[in-house]
Amino acid sequence: MSVRVDTPDAVGLSVDTQVAAETVKARGYWELVWIRFRRDKIAVLSFGVLILLFGGAFGGAPLAAHLLGHGPNTIFDYGINSTTYVPVGPWTHISSAQLGQNPKDFGQTLLILGADGQLGRDLFLRILYGAQVSLEVGVFATIGSVVLGVFMGLLAGYFRGWIDTVISRMIEIVMVFPYLLFIIALKIVAGPALNNITLGFLPPGVFTLALIFSVFGWFYPARIMRGVVFSLREKEFVEAARMTGASDWRIMRTHLLPHLVAPIIVYSTLIIATNILAEAGLSFLGLGIDLPTPSWGNLLSQAPDYYRTQVWILIFPGLAILITTMAFNLLGDGLRDAFDPRSTI
Repeated sequence: MSVRVDTPDAVGLSVDTQVAAETVKARGYWELVWIRFRRDKIAVLSFGVLILLFGGAFGGAPLAAHLLGHGPNTIFDYGINSTTYVPVGPWTHISSAQLGQNPKDFGQTLLILGADGQLGRDLFLRILYGAQVSLEVGVFATIGSVVLGVFMGLLAGYFRGWIDTVISRMIEIVMVFPYLLFIIALKIVAGPALNNITLGFLPPGVFTLALIFSVFGWFYPARIMRGVVFSLREKEFVEAARMTGASDWRIMRTHLLPHLVAPIIVYSTLIIATNILAEAGLSFLGLGIDLPTPSWGNLLSQAPDYYRTQVWILIFPGLAILITTMAFNLLGDGLRDAFDPRSTI
């Protein structure tokens, strides 16, 4: 009597099961992060917007100035309407004779978004160059505050004891410090000297704001990193490193710091938007970037004089700030979900 039995392969699996198993590939941590991120269409779109923004600010601005034949600080007498005495509107052709060109050959120049105020400067170019200033302040201030915050958070979370107590009291002092009054006093006492520190490539005032935002913004990343390190220091891999004789600094550098990469990236994208808004607010009040250096904040400071007649002077810089900060925040939300291992693939 014979019995018909489905013959499995050598490892005890059916052929179909073996094929299905072979199609399942092991995925690394960063591959899973990338898969979750690219499925968030809003985050991907925000990332694309930011790429265009950086490209337009640092590549498009010099190119536009070259093609238009004038810079962001060029003053045009013809940028003011001779009848109403208000800045000319978008897509206005004005005489380029005052640029030193031959009017027969170069009779006009174009103000794409109109003039920015009574000096008749090109609003389009000033927005592009202002993007450079705002992005530099946001990025460099974020780097400074995050580096300082991660270092202090590592020390407090790992060593605990009196070191944690001292750093915690420092955090509380910085949190309640009236930094706006400090900025006003600093502006009066040492503003011109600090604004002249450009490191050879920064516009005037960028270094000052980046330094101030770093000094008064490190406490929040320090609190986040301190909490994360508190939980990590009790893990088995840290105990194993101690048993092998690894020093405290080696453990923090090679075992704890890599686990902080995800919160550092997420927090950095969010804090850049906060720093851009802070720069715009201070420049609007006359405490940030000084004229004639363009920034989105000091462009908005001229808008109240024309919000009833030439509303675009308010709309265009405001839209630039809105789109930029929204893109950074949406990107940060997408990265936060991508780094969350509980998210589904």
